[in-house]
Amino acid sequence: MSENPQTHANNLKQQARRLRTTLAGSGQAISHAQALEAVAQQHGFRDWNTAAAHVPASAPRPNVLRLMPGDRVAGEYLGQPFRGEVRSVNVISKDRLTRISVEFDEAVDVVSFESFSSWRKRVTSQIGPDGVSPQKRSDGTPHMRIGLEGTL
Repeated sequence: MSENPQTHANNLKQQARRLRTTLAGSGQAISHAQALEAVAQQHGFRDWNTAAAHVPASAPRPNVLRLMPGDRVAGEYLGQPFRGEVRSVNVISKDRLTRISVEFDEAVDVVSFESFSSWRKRVTSQIGPDGVSPQKRSDGTPHMRIGLEGTL
């Protein structure tokens, strides 16, 4: 589902209220539930419950990264650039700290020593709402920086 102002649950509810008012003005009374179902179907959803499960409750806050399984992403993991696909996303705290699992297109070496390597193809990391992990390496760089492919 695309992120645009017309696909937020609050806006869909407002559309349902306007639909009820408009229809009532022409003598066709419908319930609020019927209006919600109609608006959900207009936006391509099977029913209101499906729409409510797939759209944010309100407009997204600026600089909040919304990732879903299957999204193509790019970024850095332990200082190494990567491109890959999101495999899982779990919000783990009320301040929107998220545990994310990413499968890289190509394995990356996460060790900076010349005499030793440790290759990773799939990693799990915590990120904040901005796509940057709160955990840092000894040099102060975040473990992960991530964004939708093509937006970094």
